[in-house]
Amino acid sequence: MKYQKQPLSIAEQIAKLEGRGLNFDDKNLAAKYLSNISYYRLRAYTYPFQDNDDPSMDHQFVREDITFQDIIDLYVFDRRLRSLVFNELEKVEVAVRTKLSQIYSESTKNSLWYENPDMFDAAVFKKDRDGDTFFDSIEDDIRADVDRSNEDFIKHYYLKYDEPDMPPSWMSMEVISFGTLSKLYKALKTSPEKKAVANAFGITNVDLFANWLHAFSGLRNCCAHHSRIWNRRFFVRLMMPYNTTYPFMSRADAETFKQNKIFALLTALKYIVDIISPNNNFKKNLLQLLSERHHLLSLREMGFPKDWQTLPVWTK
Repeated sequence: MKYQKQPLSIAEQIAKLEGRGLNFDDKNLAAKYLSNISYYRLRAYTYPFQDNDDPSMDHQFVREDITFQDIIDLYVFDRRLRSLVFNELEKVEVAVRTKLSQIYSESTKNSLWYENPDMFDAAVFKKDRDGDTFFDSIEDDIRADVDRSNEDFIKHYYLKYDEPDMPPSWMSMEVISFGTLSKLYKALKTSPEKKAVANAFGITNVDLFANWLHAFSGLRNCCAHHSRIWNRRFFVRLMMPYNTTYPFMSRADAETFKQNKIFALLTALKYIVDIISPNNNFKKNLLQLLSERHHLLSLREMGFPKDWQTLPVWTK
């Protein structure tokens, strides 16, 4: 089928939304919003409140009490939530880079430990159809991240040194992406060093910590690219730990919410941030954001269970 829809003017966009049952208190103000926030971007916030299953309904709104301003309020809430989460994820990313580099560099006495095949799980050396391995992919990603870096310490390294052709771990780890960091940790073979990194963040299971890093990486990308997170079903389903260094939650508690919704990620994030930065304001800022009146906001759609603040990890 060929896509044949024609572009709509701002006035036509408003008319279309109004025809589908959305209320407008001030169309001039709505036009200003739509000139800066695209109709299609806002579609992610109107979609949950429309009939999207019956073609004959033409995406009619299923509630009569929703205004355009309600949609904007929800959009702003999501933007503020992303900013809050992104700030906390920065702490996690920087801390994991630091721990990974420090622990492996000290233990191996090798500044380029990340290039040593002996450090990695045997499974990462299985070749794909093109003859490449996951180890090759990780090394390529690290090199690409280093090559594109504009950091002065990377430039200084290459101006002063001819070899080795890659900077030491304490430089390279500082410029790799969260995605590369996640892949690197997962690919490392289970060892005292890998366990020590996870233990530094209150996690005793290396596979679970790898899962959290993968999930955080996806969440970080959503925040960096201004994607919706408030009611998203994330690709990575978060594993829940039952044997942690600090209070988290019971197995029964974990069964009360979905592990692919934002609440699960917020919970894991809070647990890690409390270890990295004990006097952080993450919970305070989150509660403030949630306490503000939002007509369309549903904590249930975000994966929050009832009495979520009584979970051990959230009582601190």
